Amino acid sequence: MTLVIPFFIGVKNPENSLEKKQSFCPLKMATGFPCPSCGITKSLVYTYKGSFEKAIGFHAYGPLVIAFCLFIIVLFSVELKTKKSYFKTYFYNKKIAYFLAITLMIYHTVRLVYFVKDHSWNEIKKESIWE
Repeated sequence: MTLVIPFFIGVKNPENSLEKKQSFCPLKMATGFPCPSCGITKSLVYTYKGSFEKAIGFHAYGPLVIAFCLFIIVLFSVELKTKKSYFKTYFYNKKIAYFLAITLMIYHTVRLVYFVKDHSWNEIKKESIWE
């Protein structure tokens, strides 16, 4: 579903129509501030369209998500065919999980700083349900 839904959103919507559309994120609707995954769907859509600059502008992890999902599909296909497990130690590694979590927290903190810097309080409030 991670790969399919953004593909069909991209097919259905014209080139720049997603840039101004409101997010369905409950946290953003409640507070006006983006959550750590806000923008990932738009990033996936623009990655499919080949607009990597826009994709990274919405969320830097978008192209990485597509690459990871495609890698997993190929890996699981090979594992089913060969009946062997190749990367099990990496998928259940706490150090890698902590590294990814800390990286996402740092990225989100930087995004929040720039978000507050680039938007007035009235603009932030307007993005929430309270306006």
